[in-house]
Amino acid sequence: MSGPLVEPIPGHPAAVARTSRRGFPERSLVVADYHTGIEAGLRYERGVELPSKAAVRRERLLSLLDRTDADRLVVLGDLGHRIGDPKGDEAEELRDLAAAVADRAELTVVPGNHDGGLADFFGDDAEVTDPAGVRLGDVGFCHGHTWPSREVLAADVVCSAHEHPAVRLEDEVGGARKERVWLRGSLAPAVFAEHYGVDPAEVTQADAELVVFPAFNDTSGGTWVNVAGQGFLSPFLPDGLADGEAYLLDGTRLGDYRNV
Repeated sequence: MSGPLVEPIPGHPAAVARTSRRGFPERSLVVADYHTGIEAGLRYERGVELPSKAAVRRERLLSLLDRTDADRLVVLGDLGHRIGDPKGDEAEELRDLAAAVADRAELTVVPGNHDGGLADFFGDDAEVTDPAGVRLGDVGFCHGHTWPSREVLAADVVCSAHEHPAVRLEDEVGGARKERVWLRGSLAPAVFAEHYGVDPAEVTQADAELVVFPAFNDTSGGTWVNVAGQGFLSPFLPDGLADGEAYLLDGTRLGDYRNV
């Protein structure tokens, strides 16, 4: 395998990563913020009635697994939506998804703030990592709701999520639309070094990159990164992302996300 360590799939909120496990190279499909059962959650939380898109989400994901011929599916947190043990529609969607993925690839879940009950739910059917993330070869993975581990930060590329980053785009007549985006830039060592109380040279490689993934679930909200007053959710953003640029799902480069 060759090419970029983490390469977004044009038109999709997903990427292919060149990873390795126990010394063996792998090809991993990476997605973030899947939020199974979100429609049921919105019904109970906000009284919003939406038809379930569970089958649509699953088929989109399985199609990408087949298209990329991935050895592993890495979910960067918030695979579930309910905070706590999965129940009801969410549990059913998780079971169906895990069974379908098992026929195609290994499943690794980096737990997010919505995934408290996943380790017990999956048992041996999936690898649920420490919340501080996991490193698979030269690529580190974390959800982003908490600080990534030193091991994750030592990777060449660190993949994060949690923000559901999006931009507000306006047309000439004042209309506006929301578009999901990727955020990519240099990882700022000093921010993480201060958290861990060490010298910046001890935390990351000099040219390490940080990639913030868009949400796979198009029903969930997100952080409008180019709107004044919108705060980031992650404890290490925006300061941990130096010279960050935004990219639309189709690959269009928008430049500095703060000036889009």
